[in-house]
Amino acid sequence: MQISLADRTFLVTGGGSGIGKGVAAEVVAAGGDVMLVGRNADRLAAAADEINAASVDGSGTARYEPADVTNEDEVARAVAAATAWHGRLNGVVHCAGGSLTIGPITQVDSEGWRQTVDLNVNGTMYVLKHSAREMVRGGGGSFVGISSIASSNTHRWFASYGPSKAAVDNLMMLAADELGASWVRVNGIRPGLIRTDMVAPILDSPEISADYAACTPLPRPGEVTDIAGTAVFLLSDAAAWITGQVLNVDGGHCLRRGPDMSSMLEPVFGADGLRGVVS
Repeated sequence: MQISLADRTFLVTGGGSGIGKGVAAEVVAAGGDVMLVGRNADRLAAAADEINAASVDGSGTARYEPADVTNEDEVARAVAAATAWHGRLNGVVHCAGGSLTIGPITQVDSEGWRQTVDLNVNGTMYVLKHSAREMVRGGGGSFVGISSIASSNTHRWFASYGPSKAAVDNLMMLAADELGASWVRVNGIRPGLIRTDMVAPILDSPEISADYAACTPLPRPGEVTDIAGTAVFLLSDAAAWITGQVLNVDGGHCLRRGPDMSSMLEPVFGADGLRGVVS
């Protein structure tokens, strides 16, 4: 299927690297113009330059607007900049997210918990709130939120990340229910293990990477293009009657269990610590 996003404007958060950068590149390749949003202006500029250098006739263009998604005023400014580019915002892929703490729930860093919830939950809400206003004004659009398999399958010792991504899933469904009357579609993507710089320590661990493979019916790590292609589909008219869905793009990992990270974390917390013992 040939998908075209020509003559449309999109905003991609977390656009300086990883999944966000990959999504932005696919949007531009499909003819769309994309505003990259993130905290690091130098990284955004480099990503935009790389994407534009690879563009061919019929491709769109990438620009960037530095903003921290946990700051609502900065989010509103970035959305306004994307909308002002061509006078309308057609879609958003919200990739910015992460975790500021990892470890047993009895030892979770409370400040790291708060920052993770702020990033994943509040950041998603701010981006959705302000971009949905513009898409409603423009007669419709598509919002895609990047979640995680950790939202649906328990990942032991990911106490802040999994629950906060589960909140993202619920927010996507809630927004889809509310905004459908204004022709704004809202969906989510739950990536499995995707080959990015952030997960390099997992892929470099023979024990953990082997466990991921054992838990995945299609036993390979995902690539950024696996997520980017799904996001472009959800932004496009090919998905015009799809809303309120959270799609697992994980090689089937959701059918089994979460990963065993004990080989990485036991040296830090101890075997007893991983089962909740606090000395």
